[in-house]
Amino acid sequence: MSQPTPYRGVFPVVPTVFDEDGALDLDGQRRAVDFMIDAGSDGLCILANFSEQFVLTDAEREEVMGAVLRHAAGRVPVIVTTTHFATRICAKRSRWAQKAGAAMVMVMPPYHGATIRVPERGIFEFFARVSDAVRIPIMVQDAPVSGTTLSAPFLARMAREIERVSYFKIEVPQAAAKLRELIELGGDAVVGPWDGEEAITLLADLDAGATGSMTGGGFPDGIRRIVDPYLAGRREEAMEAYGRWLPLINYENRQAGLLAAKALMEEGGVIRCGMPRHPIPQLHPATRAGLVEVARRLDPLVLRWGR
Repeated sequence: MSQPTPYRGVFPVVPTVFDEDGALDLDGQRRAVDFMIDAGSDGLCILANFSEQFVLTDAEREEVMGAVLRHAAGRVPVIVTTTHFATRICAKRSRWAQKAGAAMVMVMPPYHGATIRVPERGIFEFFARVSDAVRIPIMVQDAPVSGTTLSAPFLARMAREIERVSYFKIEVPQAAAKLRELIELGGDAVVGPWDGEEAITLLADLDAGATGSMTGGGFPDGIRRIVDPYLAGRREEAMEAYGRWLPLINYENRQAGLLAAKALMEEGGVIRCGMPRHPIPQLHPATRAGLVEVARRLDPLVLRWGR
């Protein structure tokens, strides 16, 4: 039986769109999806931390997931984040995502607050049970927000021993070194070693063997200009593109964070409202102005789309 072609390229996170009162704006959500596909996204990810997934009810999660998957309609593969502390609930969310048409689920190790963590054995069992619940790939999100150390040898062991665990989004300090070790130890079981953290370490991660990147959703066209030539063997072209786009990448990563994509989409007329859901603070007007200024110097598609 032939293996499916691995997912590669740029799979940015879709922001969750709200109106001025904090209610879901599904029309805006669909416009955001259309923009991100038009901007060249190889795939999308929804309900991630950069989607403000932690401010949504379970019913709203299902509403957003259904709206996005129906609207994407197979134009690109969609990864659905199904993270939950409880194994049973994460497995249930993952089954729902698969049934709705998700291409993959992304899951963080179980954690709660600043102190409640699960030992390695429990993490392994958690991912094994989620794997048993689905027939689509699982991406392990290795990020500082979980406060959980996932060593490269442990991740490689999960790749070798847990059937569906085959993609890894690495966004911890020294990500490139960890990706390199993971690929060395995991071999063919590591189908998708991916970059994250808004592409702030993208070039180093590509040099380490990353084959995918999950960034913010504001300028997939710019990230493609780095990733595409690199994966095609044109490293010098990728380096030049990275140098051009790094100021905007840096502004998102260090200044605007998860609100960068919505601010750019609002400025470009993609969505009506770029506000987060309370109590997440809005961008300071000066921060927003700085983000837009840097973006305009690059003329990204987001500031021209729909005009």
